[in-house]
Amino acid sequence: MTRLARTAGLNDVQQEILSTVRDFVDKEIIPVATGLEHRDEYPTEIVEGLKELGLFGLMIPEEYGGLGESLLTYALCVEEIARGWMSVSGIINTHFIVAYMLKQHGTQEQKDAFLPRMALGEVRGAFSMSEPGLGSDVSAITSKGVRDGDEYVLNGQKMWLTNGGTSTLVAVLCRSDEGHPEGTAPHKSMTTFLVEKEAGFGEVRPGLTIPGKIDKMGYKGVDTTELIMDGLRIPANRVLGGTTGRGFYQMMDGVEVGRVNVAARGCGVAQRAFELGVSYAQQRHTFGKPIAQHQAIQFKLAEMATKVEAAHAMMVNAARKKDSGERNDLEAGMAKYLASEYCKEVVEDAFRIHGGYGFSKEYEIERLYREAPMLLIGEGTAEIQKMIIGRRLLEEYRVQG
Repeated sequence: MTRLARTAGLNDVQQEILSTVRDFVDKEIIPVATGLEHRDEYPTEIVEGLKELGLFGLMIPEEYGGLGESLLTYALCVEEIARGWMSVSGIINTHFIVAYMLKQHGTQEQKDAFLPRMALGEVRGAFSMSEPGLGSDVSAITSKGVRDGDEYVLNGQKMWLTNGGTSTLVAVLCRSDEGHPEGTAPHKSMTTFLVEKEAGFGEVRPGLTIPGKIDKMGYKGVDTTELIMDGLRIPANRVLGGTTGRGFYQMMDGVEVGRVNVAARGCGVAQRAFELGVSYAQQRHTFGKPIAQHQAIQFKLAEMATKVEAAHAMMVNAARKKDSGERNDLEAGMAKYLASEYCKEVVEDAFRIHGGYGFSKEYEIERLYREAPMLLIGEGTAEIQKMIIGRRLLEEYRVQG
């Protein structure tokens, strides 16, 4: 284990899990990640390895076949995986959020139907809020679910669905006006529907189409897609929690833990960038000595390492707060904001240390340079995080009288 980003107070089980994951990352992910990324190839063998390690069931309770671990353990595993290749952490994250939403909000029948198979990785989860013209304004969604007897009919178009092709269970947020009078606040007339589908592209079940992968600058390998619903019929017992109008709160609860995950990804990518930068600086010579001996480079390394430490500490704090049962939206927002911003800065400094070689696809830092920007917008942009942080601070520090 390196000096940076250590976590105090872990028990023996947590340390064993993290050691196993780190070993897997070093042996099975880092050697192949850049090649897979350049080919935009789905990491099938890596995913099978993660299934064998039990990581798809890491936070699923033991009664459903999972490991029943904490958010902290999960976040630290994500940090390690993102250090190897951020796209792999994305494959796990959406699955984890759906499993978490089922655990927290699902009916007993829904938990029994999905969680055991999700723990094994047999059912793979994805969740869908955003729409083509929506951006961060979740309350303005137009996708709709209308009751028709014992079913709901869903219509609408969704965007930025991570794992859209490979998933077999999608939690979809739609507007549902049933039981909600005219004038009801938009966020109180939304429902999360659990949509089962076949893996793949095209019409994956009647009324549901996954058109294909969106070609992205970075974050490759993982499939990011649209989702089109045209008369998609869903049984009424696939309303998450069994009651309409709770979807916004359910999704926000999932995104809250997702923000800890994105913070962990930022920490992992920043750690890898620092490792690459500090290694290259000791191998590359200019003016008769390694560039690591130039004060300008030492200053960069000092700043990078400090940012890695600070981001890790905030991420761990946010995870521990959620694990303790406390509200953590302030801490999660701060951790996500800081970790993603620092990740971008650490990656850029490592890129600068590499000089011209950083621009070459032969060097790993080129991949990281294209991946880091996704963290600035994933699970809510930096600007959204600052809005959340600002509002929560005003609640906490409200002036009396």
